[in-house]
Amino acid sequence: MSTKKTDRFWEIDVARGIAVIIMIAYHIIYDLNFFGIISLSRYKGMFLLSAYPFASVFLLLVGVSLTISYARAHAVMTRQQLAWKFLKRGLFIFGLGMLVTLATWAYLGHGYVVFGVLHCIGLSILLAYPVLRYRIPVLILGVAVILLGIGLRMFTVDFPWLLWLGFVPAAFSSVDYVPLLPYFGIVLLGVFVGNTIYAGGLRQFTLTERSTAPVRGLSYIGRHSLIIYFLHEPLIVGLILLLR
Repeated sequence: MSTKKTDRFWEIDVARGIAVIIMIAYHIIYDLNFFGIISLSRYKGMFLLSAYPFASVFLLLVGVSLTISYARAHAVMTRQQLAWKFLKRGLFIFGLGMLVTLATWAYLGHGYVVFGVLHCIGLSILLAYPVLRYRIPVLILGVAVILLGIGLRMFTVDFPWLLWLGFVPAAFSSVDYVPLLPYFGIVLLGVFVGNTIYAGGLRQFTLTERSTAPVRGLSYIGRHSLIIYFLHEPLIVGLILLLR
């Protein structure tokens, strides 16, 4: 059990690092397919196996990390400082998502990112803040959000205004679509997990510390996942265009 509230948990960084690597591999294949260098169906096989489960792992870890950050900040900040901390974080990540929207709209046109993973994470931080100290109520709410989101996938609508929530128009397509329903539910499940096994910002189980080269490498990637996510796609596309 970790006894220091300033400790980073290497297992979380490693899990996030693995998810980032798989995400990059998925986007490399997606971009090669997009530019016609290879030909694969986006909706089956490796694409389907890569995209949704590991995006879900990434969002689950967002919820876990939020609870750790909240528990540690709560001990040293006032209520106003704490709220401002999470407000700034959520708006910053959502703002990065809007930059992705602008860039993909200018580059792709049809299929640009309207509400992708960064939008979802940013808004999820804002929405999750009031319930970060709860456990069972968050679990119930998370399951309900996921089930509601799955149910919405059975329907289409004739308006685009609730795309961010999970109401999808019939002709809609996007290279990255992560609506709040059901994905905010996965973040909430992460909050439940965090408040269960990292209660109070401390590891509630015994785990041997690892300092091998693979662990250090994956931990580094996990600690810098946001900047890697934001920069990797322009780099991949640029390299493909250069090699062509």
